[in-house]
Amino acid sequence: MSLHTLSLDRTGRPDRIHDLPPIEPSELAVARPLWQRLWDQSAVRKGMILLALVLLWELAARYQANPLLLPGASDTATALWQGLVSGTLIQRSAVSLSVLLKGYALGAVLALALTTLAVSTRLGRDLLSSLTSMFSPLPAIALLPLALLWFGLGEASLVFVLVHSVLWPMAVNIHQGFQGVSETLRMAGRNYGLRGLRYVAHILIPAALPALLAGLRIGWAFAWRTLIAAELVFGASSGKGGLGWYIFQNRNELYTDNVFAGLVVVILIGLLAAVFVRGFATAPNLIAVVQASAITGIAAIGLRHARRRVQGAPDGCRRMVASRDGSYRCGSFCR
Repeated sequence: MSLHTLSLDRTGRPDRIHDLPPIEPSELAVARPLWQRLWDQSAVRKGMILLALVLLWELAARYQANPLLLPGASDTATALWQGLVSGTLIQRSAVSLSVLLKGYALGAVLALALTTLAVSTRLGRDLLSSLTSMFSPLPAIALLPLALLWFGLGEASLVFVLVHSVLWPMAVNIHQGFQGVSETLRMAGRNYGLRGLRYVAHILIPAALPALLAGLRIGWAFAWRTLIAAELVFGASSGKGGLGWYIFQNRNELYTDNVFAGLVVVILIGLLAAVFVRGFATAPNLIAVVQASAITGIAAIGLRHARRRVQGAPDGCRRMVASRDGSYRCGSFCR
């Protein structure tokens, strides 16, 4: 440490400047307790909440002391294990998921087709707006009597109500994503002569991919709830179905622990599907790869477009313009 004296003060009092040693960052770091580091983890906090709910459930069941009305968490766990070991719950879950995937896939395809028509023509846009205004507020389960009348007791009726539950919220979400695409990308696609499905596939879908994935997540939630509710009615009507029928059948036979086990399976499948779809929708690498591939495809289309302009340009033509049918004609800058 050095001491310097500066005579800048008029009173003659010297200023003293001390050179301090540098402070290492490790000296400022304070070790946090283990419980604080664990509490910062979202999974730990959610696990604590789940454990508290299970304890409250068990205490309420023991206070009620009536397993017919409210079985405890331990009784439900036993019934769940027995259902998994016997294969009953696995079989019922497979039936429900099979029907769900069929209705979900068909609804997603129809939603994409409807939004493609909406962004291509004004009539399609008016059609989408009118249909979503009419059918989006209509609960899918309300169409179940008509589904029974038109398609009878079977898988077709379930697929019908699933398509209705998926189609409208997904179509609205996808259309909003298409509307949010920048005008620069739209103009680039039009200048390269992209129309119809090629315009949607190369420009709109990659640019609006986050909105599309969010629509898939919303559609999955609607479809799963609708399927379980519809299976309860189909179980009462025909004795067939998946998890909904399993719950309904055990309720009739007063096996309340099996009812709770079926509800736990419904919750677990919904949570796993939500986590998978959410992780798929928020994957930055996936979105970046798709958008980079789209940019590469657009660049290739632009290169072919430029070659066709150069090869097909007549003498004296300074600009070739793409027509709707894909052909090229001389623009307004000809001599």
